[in-house]
Amino acid sequence: MAKNTNRVKPAETELKEKMVALNRVAKVTKGGRTFSFAAIVVVGDGNGTVGHGLGKAREVSAAIQKAVDDAKKNLVKIPVFKGTIPHEQHGKYGAGKVFILPATDGTGVIAGGAMRAVLELAGVHNVLAKSNGSSNPHNVIKATIDALSKLRSPFQVAKTRGLELEKVFNG
Repeated sequence: MAKNTNRVKPAETELKEKMVALNRVAKVTKGGRTFSFAAIVVVGDGNGTVGHGLGKAREVSAAIQKAVDDAKKNLVKIPVFKGTIPHEQHGKYGAGKVFILPATDGTGVIAGGAMRAVLELAGVHNVLAKSNGSSNPHNVIKATIDALSKLRSPFQVAKTRGLELEKVFNG
């Protein structure tokens, strides 16, 4: 997998957090079952920065806090253009495959489960999204962030092609 170049240092801005999944796991010992929790959390500032994290602990609150700390270390910056994404994109992680498509104003976030959390916290307000393959929240979140990190802003496209910004939109 390619190294992600869109990494962002965690700023002291207001990051919102959303717990996507909480899993109770049991370890069987001679004294009985020992339960612990694994939490998956997505954080974002609603302005193009989003990250995900996994935390494991004996208590739910400790697992969530560890996941939030981990998510703040894995932030990426994505281009959000007029409340949507600049172009369609595929993303893949493991067996999880996602497809995201820009939508017109007023459409809303048409996505399910883990994808919805990532897109909303990234600040995307109008998007169509489809998840294929694995429905495991780990894979879906990572595939969604993979697709978002592959996006190129209109400014990057104009610079790469050596065109003015208006020519990118008008062909």
